[in-house]
Amino acid sequence: MNKGHLISRVLEGSIAMEMEIAPMDRLLEINGEVVEDIFDYQYMIQDEEVTLLIRKPNGEEWELDIEKDYDEDLGIEFENGLMDDYRSCSNKCIFCFIDQMPPGMRETLYFKDDDARLSFLQGNYVTLTNMSDKDIDRILKYHLSPINVSFQTTNPELRCKMLNNRFAGEALKKVDRLCAEGTGIEINGQIVLCKGVNDKEELHRSLSDLYNYRPNLKSVSVVPVGLSKFRDGLYPLEPFEKEDALEVIKEISFWQEKSYNEYKDHFVHASDEWYMIADLPIPEADIYDGYGQLENGVGMVRLLIDEFEEALSEIKENGIEGIDFNTFSDEVSTVCGKLIYPYICKMSEKLMELVPNLKIHVHEITNNFFGERITVTGLLTGCDIIEQLTGTPIGSKVFLPRNVLRAGENYLLDDVTIDEIAEKLGTEVKILGPSGRDFIFGILSRVV
Repeated sequence: MNKGHLISRVLEGSIAMEMEIAPMDRLLEINGEVVEDIFDYQYMIQDEEVTLLIRKPNGEEWELDIEKDYDEDLGIEFENGLMDDYRSCSNKCIFCFIDQMPPGMRETLYFKDDDARLSFLQGNYVTLTNMSDKDIDRILKYHLSPINVSFQTTNPELRCKMLNNRFAGEALKKVDRLCAEGTGIEINGQIVLCKGVNDKEELHRSLSDLYNYRPNLKSVSVVPVGLSKFRDGLYPLEPFEKEDALEVIKEISFWQEKSYNEYKDHFVHASDEWYMIADLPIPEADIYDGYGQLENGVGMVRLLIDEFEEALSEIKENGIEGIDFNTFSDEVSTVCGKLIYPYICKMSEKLMELVPNLKIHVHEITNNFFGERITVTGLLTGCDIIEQLTGTPIGSKVFLPRNVLRAGENYLLDDVTIDEIAEKLGTEVKILGPSGRDFIFGILSRVV
């Protein structure tokens, strides 16, 4: 009785509502065919005439003939957004951050996904080792694009070693099918760089090989491996130092110049950490080609700074309704990781210059939970924030960047909630949005 896909919501005014489809109904078939997952569903409902087989909670089955516009949505949402089980990763990568998590955290944090469907839907990166020829066939049939691929290296033997999967090198051949002439499939790539493993000559080889997949391969980001303190028994990896970062940036710059001369884009992108490790200025916006690799930490700092400067210039000229900068008075705190700290300090100083009676305490939080080598804000925990802010100047409220929260939730990575932080610190806690404009308007207690 539980076969099919459970419907969780029917949108108001939709075709589904008009056909009296309701939550708790189950979708059994479309046009006489079983629906495997969300991609089957989206492909099958494109036509102007579709027939649904629906099972009601009482077991009654309805066959519904629907006429609609081509590509018009039915207005159905399912309990499982993927309409299938999530595929877990079969690799044991030497750089995997999930293997560096401490014990005792919530179960979902230990799940390793390697599902090409999530790559298309949510932007997740996949290694291709979990994909069959049938999966490639469906990507080509349904024209699922873009697909995000975690390459690490194009050296087949080294890839097997890095992923601890004897099929990892062979899996690279799937890219040949995806990038064959006429497919139209777009790919974004990622290389997690490990010192002494896939850097230097190996990085040059990988970028050279990947360049040949243009124009299907739109971009490649190079990010340094994240190393927590929980690495006992794992492959020995060392952090990158300044000279290492300078060498990586030099290699990437070579390919950026080549790509710009031939394609008018920069193709390979260094994540922000490289410039900070190398003690170099963050590049200007045009190097990031529209910020297509933003979720990989590529250009986040530049975008934040530019958004802040633009918003600051605007309010200097036009002011903010309801705020007199000469009489506005407040003392607040915000927190961040080590990498972004100097930039948040500069932004705070400029905002305090505009608003003389505003005092912003910027607290650089050391990541004791995962270890001091983890310096990004998104991996800060509630326990570290509470411990390091206790007994320090805070003011009327503490602002937390939104990226410390789990998506759509009010708790941090260690399950400490916003309310618990507020209670422990004895102050109000508010969330700052991700943009530079959010920073200004949030601290001034105004909706953007």
